[in-house]
Parts: sequence; C-alpha cells; structure tokens
Amino acid sequence: MSNSSMRVDALIVDAVDPERLAAFWSELLGRPVVGRMGPYVWLRREDGLGLGFQRTGEPRSGKNRMHFDVTSPDPAAEQQRVEELGGRRLEQYDEGGFLVMADPEGNEFCIIPEGAFELDDEGRADYLG
Repeated sequence: MSNSSMRVDALIVDAVDPERLAAFWSELLGRPVVGRMGPYVWLRREDGLGLGFQRTGEPRSGKNRMHFDVTSPDPAAEQQRVEELGGRRLEQYDEGGFLVMADPEGNEFCIIPEGAFELDDEGRADYLG
C-alpha cells in the first residue's frame, strides 16, 4: 500500500446550466449553494468532499464514465422526489436491479439503500425486488 498524501477533494460535474444542476443536487442532497466563481457553482462541503458544477458549452453525450451512488433508507420514495425535481429513471438499466436515475442534464446516478444489500454473481442487485 502506498503512503500517498493525495485525497479526493471535490467532484466537479460539467454542466450546460450549472445553476440549474446545482439547484437540483442542492435540493436532492440537502446541501445549499455556497459559492459562485467564474464558471463554477459550489454546494456546501460535507465530510471533507466538495461538489461543484462547471459551465461547459457542450451537452453530455454517451454513457457516464463515472457516476454517483447516493443512499436512502427508501430508494423507491426517493425516485419520486428525483422525478419531481426534474430527474428521471433510466429503465434501460432495470435488468441490473439498481435504481438508476438521471439528473436534468442526463448525468447518471444510482439510489441505493443504506446498509448492506446482496449482489448475485453477475453483479445484479436485489434491493428493488
């Protein structure tokens, strides 16, 4: 194991409309918008991790190479809240058993239950069952 002093400081999401995306994630996560600088909009840092949204001139295309997993005691209830905030469920991933959602700009994220859940040998979840 390495003795690296590096750590993840912040996650930055490219956005055509960083204000809109920051408002969505702020409401979803209960993290208020705390700053704006140049093309960035920042949510309150929690547990040492920053979350920012950077204006870009291009919409997202293709599948995310990285996504967020957010936890909830009741993922199904959170699905409705995500949809009310402007997100949507990505049903093409239903076979995997995960609740996969997209934010208003199409960035994918999973809502998973708090605590442990089972995966089969193919990596499919069982918590929506």
